[in-house]
Amino acid sequence: MKTLSANIVAGLSAMIMAVSFPLETSACTNFLVGKDASADGSTIISYAADSYGMYGFLHFVPAADHPEGEMREVKDWDTGRPQGSIPQIAHTYTVVGNMNENQVTIGETTWGGREALWDTVGIDYGSLIYIALERSKTAREAIEWFITLVNEYGYASEGESFSFGDPNEVWIMDLIGKGKGQKGANWVAVRIPDNAIAAHANQARITTLPLSAKHKLTKEEKRLQKKLNCVCKGDWMWSKDVIAFAREKRFFSGADKDFSFQAAYNPFDFSGLYVCEARVWSFFNHFSSDMDKYFDYATGKTFRENNKSSISPEGEHMPLWIIPNRKVSVQDVKECMRDEYKGTPLDITQGTDAGPWNSKLRYGGLGFKLDSVQYWYERPTATQQTAWSFVAQMRPYSKYGIFWFGVDDAACSCYTPMYSCLKHVPECFAEGNGDSYTYSPTSAWWTFNIVANWAYTKYSRMYPHIRENQQIWDDKFNTQIAGVDAQASELSEEDAKSFLSSYSCSQAENLVADWQRLYFYLVTKFIDGQERKEENGQFKRNQYGNSCGPNRLAFPEEFLRKVAPEITHE
Repeated sequence: MKTLSANIVAGLSAMIMAVSFPLETSACTNFLVGKDASADGSTIISYAADSYGMYGFLHFVPAADHPEGEMREVKDWDTGRPQGSIPQIAHTYTVVGNMNENQVTIGETTWGGREALWDTVGIDYGSLIYIALERSKTAREAIEWFITLVNEYGYASEGESFSFGDPNEVWIMDLIGKGKGQKGANWVAVRIPDNAIAAHANQARITTLPLSAKHKLTKEEKRLQKKLNCVCKGDWMWSKDVIAFAREKRFFSGADKDFSFQAAYNPFDFSGLYVCEARVWSFFNHFSSDMDKYFDYATGKTFRENNKSSISPEGEHMPLWIIPNRKVSVQDVKECMRDEYKGTPLDITQGTDAGPWNSKLRYGGLGFKLDSVQYWYERPTATQQTAWSFVAQMRPYSKYGIFWFGVDDAACSCYTPMYSCLKHVPECFAEGNGDSYTYSPTSAWWTFNIVANWAYTKYSRMYPHIRENQQIWDDKFNTQIAGVDAQASELSEEDAKSFLSSYSCSQAENLVADWQRLYFYLVTKFIDGQERKEENGQFKRNQYGNSCGPNRLAFPEEFLRKVAPEITHE
């Protein structure tokens, strides 16, 4: 393979010193479910793309054949900055969101890690995802493409965790570069057991490696070791010099058996626990009765009490995966993506900072500093700055996977079934139908944002109406899928693709139309601080057909007691 276009690389090299990484990186969440842990035998991966200013649309690239010598342009996924170009391959697959026609799915979360290892030249994490999806038949093949590309061109991003899945298996990879001007990466990838669930949320999670495990290499593993300069041990792979490099940079100095990728390349700070690991804890907590013992670890209490020393993997370190206490359904994962920590001490809708109407909004970022003390807000999976999220259902019993896609805050959104064989995407999800600075009345992202942002003003009163609508659509889609699958199975492949495309697109447009109706309903019901009465499904009027007058809600008593000392009284 050739290198990135020389003229562009030269220009980028000159800009390295002028380009700075954001102080607050995108904060995303991934959940993974093995096929034997799921309710229907599917593998499941979820992902929330969380970043202020990011626009939510459904990425789409149709399958294509390419002539010899064609180049593929590479642009930084976050900024759009040109990175150069690489040789295109002869055939690329259809990509719908983060799932391709082979049901290969990739997600990610950014954790940053050692700043000295970041670079801006090479291929960034987002481009790696979509290039690999265009080229891969399996999750393992996608991992191979990742490492092949970063070894050839370099890695132009911060530290990342990636999720890889296909209908048979799911993997987690932690990866970070080697520094400015250095090709290759430090990485480790592990297959999650089929009967387990796992998660990552902006904190490297893979710790010690199975260095002493005996393993007879297969022919395929020998090929990968030679091609990728890595170590293969069954369900584990890692870069060959991952420990030696950490020693060289003085990130690690112990015995090899004690090496932890997380501790070396993304050592804990308080926010890495309270803001990140707590989301993993909450996901596990839905499917285990044994998570209380990790609460102090996951919320940073143990870290703080240990005088900010790293927690050893042999201590109270939360596991990379757990065996769930029940089968996990796609609907379960949707609900976990909507998690706001309700029912736990971290519930973001409670406390003084939630205001009188239990808002989840927190202004000024993830925390604030006051009198030289750093304070941190709770950071649940469902957050207002989500651009889009998905729950990918990779089905071994079907030719087509389902990419359940939603935009904006998952707690206030719905997941629409987008089949992996789409020929086109609905207008409401289309790239270019508005952006985060340009309103479009036909955009799903704008429609769901308008509803959610109105609801945040009186969240505890409006959210039940959103939740009711959400459940109606969830039940509708979940009920329809078996019948849709059955109809598609009776058609030719091309007719099935057309039928499933029509179904997915029409349902998305119907959902957006209904959410627009919901917005007008909520505005009418809660306008000017009122909460208008209803009767038989209609707003109540007097005997002459006019308004019954306002039903003005007072602040809750608990809130009034907090503000009363500041209010004039008799």
